[in-house]
Parts: sequence; C-alpha cells; structure tokens
Amino acid sequence: MEERTELKTVARMHSQFPTKFGIPRQSGLVEQLRGRVVFEPEYRNPDALRGIEGFSHLWLIWGFHEARREGWSPTVRPPRLGGNERLGVFATRSPFRPNPVGLSCVRLERVELQGPGGPVLHVSGGDLMDGTPIYDIKPYVPYADCHPEAAEGFAPAPDKGLEVRLPPELKGRLSQSQADALRGVLSCDPRPHYQKDPERVYGMGFDGLEVRFRVDGDILTVVDVE
Repeated sequence: MEERTELKTVARMHSQFPTKFGIPRQSGLVEQLRGRVVFEPEYRNPDALRGIEGFSHLWLIWGFHEARREGWSPTVRPPRLGGNERLGVFATRSPFRPNPVGLSCVRLERVELQGPGGPVLHVSGGDLMDGTPIYDIKPYVPYADCHPEAAEGFAPAPDKGLEVRLPPELKGRLSQSQADALRGVLSCDPRPHYQKDPERVYGMGFDGLEVRFRVDGDILTVVDVE
C-alpha cells in the first residue's frame, strides 16, 4: 500500500522572477538577488520564528509547482550536460522527481515581525520563482551542513561566467540594486546549455521588467530593457 503524506504550504516566496527562465541554477550563485518569504495566514505567528535571527542562513524546502508531470522516470537529462546524457533522477537536482521537492540555502537578511502580512523573512541569494510554495524552513548549521571535501560529481563549481555588457542608456532604466542583481543573473548564462546561436535574442522577465539579450562567445550583451 502506498503511503501518502500531505505537505502543507507554510509560506510563499516573493522573488524577482515571474517565470522559470533566468533563475540561477543553484541558490547562492547570485547574492544580490532579494526575496521575501511571506507566511500563509495559518502560520503567521511570530512565536514560530523565535530565535531565527541568530542564524545567518536558512534552508528552504519548497515545491516545483511549475514542473509537475504525471508519473516519473528513473532517468533524466540534466541541462548541465547539454540534455544529451541520461543520469539517474536521484543523482541529479532535476525538478521532475517522484516528489517535486526542492532545497535551497539562502541568507537571512532581516526578520520583519510587524506590518502587513507579517512576519516576513527577507532573504538573498535565492533560486525560486515568484509564488513558489515553501513547505518548511530550517536553520543552516555550518558545522553540520558544510562539507568542503565533498565530491562534486558532474556538477563542479561554475567558472567565472559571462562578461555582461549593459549599455549606459539601458542601465539608466534600472536602479543600482536592479542592475547589480541583473548582472549577476546574466553572468550565469540563463540559456539552455545546448543553445549557442550568437544571433538569437532571448527575453526574460526580471523584477517587473522585460530584459532582452544575446550571447556571442563569452560576452552577453543586453539589447533592451522594457
């Protein structure tokens, strides 16, 4: 008999990404990204956060609500490998899993206990789409959670990234914090790994804006910001 457990949505992430395209492939890659963890009415109790301000980082356990499929496959095609090689689903971080659950480590910037919708956790370095359901929050404990000697498998640390060119006339349409975060996101190369056409123009939503760019070699050029 299959055992079923109901996961309750305790909060939702409010981030700068209205869609999946452009989101960093891992948390912590772009520290300039800002987000808010807003609790569902049933869990808006400041007592549930007592002591959380003592931790600099948190684990967010969340759901791939935009990546659901009927059934599951024991193998997937990781984008990191260009989508050409199959690996076991439990050897990857693919969203297409028997249980579509994600795990992200974010920095806790501050705790807002009062105000509309409070309490609210202000975090940075996330990799979650706006509206993502959060099932649980746990403190990050360095001595237990950090293993510098751990093997990286097929997913070694990213290189220096792309050089991002943001023309002054387009940068003027952004605040400084938006420009810094956008540069970080674009340097991670949002394109699928198998797409290398230098003439193709990509578009992504970011913080209420529509950003268009193209990539030629190691240089990404922003061509429009609306």
